[in-house]
Amino acid sequence: MKKRIFFLVLAATSLPVFFACQGNQSASGRTYEVGDRLDSLNHVVVYYNSGMGNVSGRNTSPDGYNIGLKYQCVEFVKRYYYEYYQHKMPNAYGNAIDFFNKSLKDGELNKDRDLIQYTNPSKSKPQVGDLIIMDATWSNEYGHVVIVSKVTEDEVEIIQQNAGNPDHPRAIYDLEFDDGIWEIDHSRILGWLRMR
Repeated sequence: MKKRIFFLVLAATSLPVFFACQGNQSASGRTYEVGDRLDSLNHVVVYYNSGMGNVSGRNTSPDGYNIGLKYQCVEFVKRYYYEYYQHKMPNAYGNAIDFFNKSLKDGELNKDRDLIQYTNPSKSKPQVGDLIIMDATWSNEYGHVVIVSKVTEDEVEIIQQNAGNPDHPRAIYDLEFDDGIWEIDHSRILGWLRMR
C-alpha cells in the first residue's frame, strides 16, 4: 500500500512538470504552434518543434534526399546544407551524435558527411556555416547539432532548431585561443564540420 501511495504522490507532483514541458507557450508568454518560423540563416528557416520527442513527418527533397525528421535539429542543419550549399551527405541518416566520428583526427575528412571534421579544441578556428556537434547527455541520448552563425575573436554565435526555448534559437559561447589552438568553451561540444 505504501508503494502505491508513494507512486500516486510522485505521479501527481510530476504531471504539472510534464505538461508544462509539453506546452506551446514560451517563457515570454508567446504561444507557438509546431512549424512556426522562429528565425533564419541565409533565408533557411528555423521552425518551432515543441519538444525533443515531437516528430511531424519526414522532410525529403524533390529528388528523394532524406533531409530529416520535422522539426528536429538534424533536419534544420541538413536542410541548410542542402539549400544553401547544395550539399548532400553520403550517409543521409543518423542522429546528431552520429555526425561526429570520434575515430578521426583533427582536420580529417568525415566520409559519412563529406565534410572536414575538427575536434574541440582544434588548430582551426570555427567559421560561419560550420556544424557544431554536441555530445549526448543523460536526458538526451541523441546529441545536438547546430550551425555557426557568427564568429568573433572571443565568441561563437550559433543558430539551432529544437533547442528548447523558442524565444531564443540562437546562443553564444566563449571562444578561446591559446598556443595556436582554438576551443569553444562548452563541455558538450565534440567539434565542428565544414565544407571542403
